[in-house]
Amino acid sequence: MDRSRVQIQEQVFRSLPEGSIKLHFKDHKGTPIKTIEANEGDDILSLAHEWDIDLEGACEGSIACSTCHVILQPEMYDALPEPSDDENDMLDLAFGLTDTSRLGCQVQVTKEMDGMEIRLPSATRNMFVDGKKPTHH
Repeated sequence: MDRSRVQIQEQVFRSLPEGSIKLHFKDHKGTPIKTIEANEGDDILSLAHEWDIDLEGACEGSIACSTCHVILQPEMYDALPEPSDDENDMLDLAFGLTDTSRLGCQVQVTKEMDGMEIRLPSATRNMFVDGKKPTHH
């Protein structure tokens, strides 16, 4: 199989350039969930949905909730642009907030993130009452 193409789900293919970026998702205890490949410019929330990683994203990336809260390694967190005021407001609502927490919908993948570890918190706070989980479009 050509390494520039990766099967995501049944018969759905996504092009990945040579030297795609690897990201390692782990649970709150540090147990590996899945290693994925990404393109520069992808956001963590969309990637999680695409690769069937349980990261909710109830507001579908509109910075109106904290359900895509992720915890980054300190050196990666420090290399990112500062969170916006809207993102910080939503992070204040996040369960298990840390000094290196970000909203996955707001983190754009860069080449420097190759090999980065992304931890999922042990729980999320969803203000929606119906329990709906959005699906990837």
